[in-house]
Amino acid sequence: MNIQVSPSPIPNSNVVSLTSILDRDDYLTGLLNQVMATKTEGWLQELRQCAGNWVRHSTIPTTREEEWRFTDLSSLRKVQFNVETVNYASLEFDILPEAANSRLVFVNGVFAPELSAVSDLPPGIVVSNLAGLSAVEQEGVRQYLAQAEGAQEVFTALNTAGITDAAVVWVKKNVVVETPIHLVFIAGERATISQPRCLVVAESGSQVSLIEEYTNRRGAESAEKEGVYFTNAVTEVWVSDNAQVNHTRVQEEGAETFHIGKTAIAQARDSRYTCHAITLGAKLSRHNLEILQTGEQTQTTLNGLTIISGKQLSDTHSAIALNYPHSTSKQLHKCIVGDRAHAVFNGKVLVPKPAQLTNATQMNRNLLLSSKARVDTKPQLEITADNVKCAHGATVSQLEDDEIFYLQSRGIDENDARKLLINAFAAEVINQIPVSSLRNILLNTVNSLKSLTNDK
Repeated sequence: MNIQVSPSPIPNSNVVSLTSILDRDDYLTGLLNQVMATKTEGWLQELRQCAGNWVRHSTIPTTREEEWRFTDLSSLRKVQFNVETVNYASLEFDILPEAANSRLVFVNGVFAPELSAVSDLPPGIVVSNLAGLSAVEQEGVRQYLAQAEGAQEVFTALNTAGITDAAVVWVKKNVVVETPIHLVFIAGERATISQPRCLVVAESGSQVSLIEEYTNRRGAESAEKEGVYFTNAVTEVWVSDNAQVNHTRVQEEGAETFHIGKTAIAQARDSRYTCHAITLGAKLSRHNLEILQTGEQTQTTLNGLTIISGKQLSDTHSAIALNYPHSTSKQLHKCIVGDRAHAVFNGKVLVPKPAQLTNATQMNRNLLLSSKARVDTKPQLEITADNVKCAHGATVSQLEDDEIFYLQSRGIDENDARKLLINAFAAEVINQIPVSSLRNILLNTVNSLKSLTNDK
């Protein structure tokens, strides 16, 4: 194993317990009590208890904090969430042909074996829930689970405190997996909180493609019953020396829901990591994307697309810590914002003194489809190295009248002209997704979003 694992940043439970006198946030404590109600055993219970002690001394972020300045969580506090299971019978989701037999499905964070299929996998890869692993495999997972940087962040720690199961993808040394792995996390019962957890370990020289999907797909009879629920997801990806991970993350939660997600990646020497993050759903969503370079000559590619309308708020925060020389990172994040929706982008690229000969670019492009749509963008470069090539920027624009007029002059009506221009804007990101069936689904989804084509 070539990945270097540092000790868990979550404090020792004995140390924390000495100061566990008062809970700082009553609402957060209520959530914590809900997610910790189910007990586990051994090292997993100890890990959960340590994280729970940390949560008890934390508070839910407010707009007074710089990192949450544009994302108001006060509406989250108005809902009392419960941990419940879901009836599988009414659930629906897209089965991708490329991953028809390499799929794990979780419902409200609980593994659903009846909906999963892992029969088409080559030797050298483990795709399983945590409970399905052997004792040896669980011992390996113990070295990585909840060990990524940023474990103290309040929602990450809350997820860790509630772990009872997890999706595990482990690729052995020099194994190339041609079949994409599809991880489906379904939620959607009224007033429930679900906390999906995913761990990906790519050993030296391995290659894997991963699709991570968050949805609330339901049958016609239950669609009208959709209510407010809260998904708090955490994914850790460990990319070892000369390994390659192509990661697609799709969030299409219900219109009245809350979604907070963390993706933490550790990249070792000569590794390559690509992320395509697509955000379509949720009333309020936040995605924290954090990349930590642990060796030189890494390649990092981040492609993001946010499409929101109505009164949705979508917040993307990314941080790329390039700590070693000869690295390359490229980030493109696009936002399409309609109606009264609000998009937030905050991207940081950190290039300290040791990271000489770094090549890093970051661009955020935003398309506002309504006079009342809003975007707050803040691309950041923090550079102390003196021999680097770095650039960043942001643009905010609307559909051009002359482009619409040109298409109308070719016999295309105004509504279809707007759709064509919106699709072209989105396609730059979607077309880079390596799974063709998923590309087609997303392109059709963009084309069907009627609320984006009118200025309300």
